[in-house]
Amino acid sequence: MDDELPRLNSAILHGDAPPGLLADQVREELLRYLPEVDGLDAEQAKQLVVRLGFVGASMARHHQEWNAGGKADPERAFDGLVVAERPFREYFAALADRTGEGHCPRDSFASLVRWNVGTVEVRRGNELMAVLPGAFDDGRIRSYTGTPGEESFFLLVKQGEAVELAVNELLGPLGEAPLLGDDAIDRVRAATGLIEAMRRLFIDFAARPPEQSMPAEHFLDVFRQFAVHWTRDDIPPSGALDPEALKRDFLLGIDLAGYDHHVRRLFPALLDGERQEIEKLMGRPTLPERLLDELDLDEADLRTAPIAELHGLIGHHPGLVDWYRLLAAHARAAGAHLMLSKKFLFKPQRQRDDAGQGDRPLVSNRAGTTGMNEMFLERLTQARRDHTLAPLRAALPRETGEKPPGTEVRSGRSVSVALVG
Repeated sequence: MDDELPRLNSAILHGDAPPGLLADQVREELLRYLPEVDGLDAEQAKQLVVRLGFVGASMARHHQEWNAGGKADPERAFDGLVVAERPFREYFAALADRTGEGHCPRDSFASLVRWNVGTVEVRRGNELMAVLPGAFDDGRIRSYTGTPGEESFFLLVKQGEAVELAVNELLGPLGEAPLLGDDAIDRVRAATGLIEAMRRLFIDFAARPPEQSMPAEHFLDVFRQFAVHWTRDDIPPSGALDPEALKRDFLLGIDLAGYDHHVRRLFPALLDGERQEIEKLMGRPTLPERLLDELDLDEADLRTAPIAELHGLIGHHPGLVDWYRLLAAHARAAGAHLMLSKKFLFKPQRQRDDAGQGDRPLVSNRAGTTGMNEMFLERLTQARRDHTLAPLRAALPRETGEKPPGTEVRSGRSVSVALVG
């Protein structure tokens, strides 16, 4: 399955095989050999969810691309596909349930990225900061067409999630702790260095030549077009469904009207534990809000304070600079993510629109698969820049306020994010 599916997808996309061949092969060579769901343990179920997620997305894409009305009735892609008299989507839903994670009845961020890619470790110097396991230990990264670009993209996204996990594990325990104490400041500084390292991952990926990352044409016309609906109201996989990134927004705060509603709209595509953790964070004050509360201040006090008062506040509480740097790093990482979106999605699609080439008929390249367009992402990035401690910017030299101290932390060179399994 891992080798044959990419080969068939490539053949169909290049016109070397009829689009119905995949469904025929799945029916004759795969479904009849699938195991009973009740006989699988959770890890085996995860592995099969990953593999059949790629199969389902591929069949859905080819059906919708080559059949009139296929996009309006996406469920028809699975007509006649049964596993021991159980329809394919019903079998997949049972598999998803068997994982014990509350996985949705289609492919997802969890299956495509976290479970598909092997274990990733995040280290800061010699210290292990986080481990994000995969469901496989064979060293392979499964993909739609088997290109190095697809594999490297999945790896990049999982590396980002692993770093975010490390950051959240540093900041999460501060929920009840004094936020200007030595332990809190140590955690804040470490988290800042990790976020800077993640930003560097994004920048380095964007700087690679197309053959070492992913050509924009492949991203637009091949990779993204597998993120089709399986049913009319489901949520296709997207990087916007990275739960650790969502958690960090609610830990550090984001002042954007309707953001809570936007995130809750994504809940059906998340795992049970992810929904619960994000919901819990939504109901708590953010860490910067708690910090101001410790100082008996509010945001209005900061925004209206003269620079002399801000200097005095920083002088009495130098840890504020570390918190400011953390929030600034968070904003810069969001800017790097926006840069990737512009480079691989929005800019090339805008060039196509300007040339009169239009959009793709299956998955629009004018917005992300969860519906976030370029303007919305720009608003998100700006909201992260306008963070709770942003008024301190006026009282800080640029080198002090915008960049963490020390070359190693600033560049992220002391941080490694490695695929180890």
